Amino acid sequence: MKKRLVNPIAYQDHAVDVLAQVATFVRTGQRFVLITSVDIKGGSARDLGSLAVVNDIGEMTGYMSNGCIDQDILLQALECLQSGSARLLRYGDGSPFHDLALPCGGALSVWIDPAPDKAALVAAYTALLAREPVSLTFHPKATEAALLPITIAYQPKVALTLAGRGAVFRATAKVAHVIGFDVTGFSPDIHDLAAITAYCKDAPTHVTSQRNITTLDLDKTSGFLTLFHDHDWEPAFLVAALATTAGFVGALGSQRTHTARLAQLADMGVSDRDLQRIRGPIGLVPSLRNADLIAISALAEIAQAFAYDQQLVVDVQQAYQTAQLSF
Repeated sequence: MKKRLVNPIAYQDHAVDVLAQVATFVRTGQRFVLITSVDIKGGSARDLGSLAVVNDIGEMTGYMSNGCIDQDILLQALECLQSGSARLLRYGDGSPFHDLALPCGGALSVWIDPAPDKAALVAAYTALLAREPVSLTFHPKATEAALLPITIAYQPKVALTLAGRGAVFRATAKVAHVIGFDVTGFSPDIHDLAAITAYCKDAPTHVTSQRNITTLDLDKTSGFLTLFHDHDWEPAFLVAALATTAGFVGALGSQRTHTARLAQLADMGVSDRDLQRIRGPIGLVPSLRNADLIAISALAEIAQAFAYDQQLVVDVQQAYQTAQLSF
């Protein structure tokens, strides 16, 4: 049996974070192997199309399992880099690696490519940074058989814009940053802004007048939350958010507060259709009175709303028509 490496792994979930490491390797001229999940049967810890990269000194960014086979994949990747040959490996049911079980059951096939299209990968990274979806097509091959080409559509990372003040505002920014959302903040309180600056992708914005709240830069993979206990600031922010294609709009408060909120917005001319877009009271767990738990409850609802849209498999028959980047 091959001796397994015990190398540290940077467990990055989102494709943009793995591709960021790829872009660094390309820029510095470092050799690397791209690993892609191309077939799943039964249970799996990761989605189809999940990415990982291993450089020539055995550093791995991204992962294919919850730790049960990643060290072996790392070893296989280094061997592919040395030989210059790609491999299609199967783990779990039907795998030749009987000593490497998948506790979740089923089977996982990974495509290990020591010579991917570097320009295409960097282009994909650039597109995701610009908050544009991108498709990658993979052509996994094996000696005995070959899978059909598989095209994966990757969505930008969820961007979360928060408008609020106080403990819940601070806690939500902190937790959202930890779970990998790109956070932006607005607040009338400079102390709250200072507290969340480290969690924001860009410097948060100090708002001094509701009249200045006219536009928000939100897209369909963006979430927006108002987190005020004094709700006077809410209407201007919610109207601005509803004018965008934001995929999630929510607001903090009780059911009574939410009913009053909707009535006020209706009086301001907001349509019934837009009013129905506002999730409130925000959170999967009702009536919490702890800022950190409220933040977790709210973010769980946002994660639930976006989970299905982060990585989509395009029909194989459309692969040659829809693919932007091909491997």
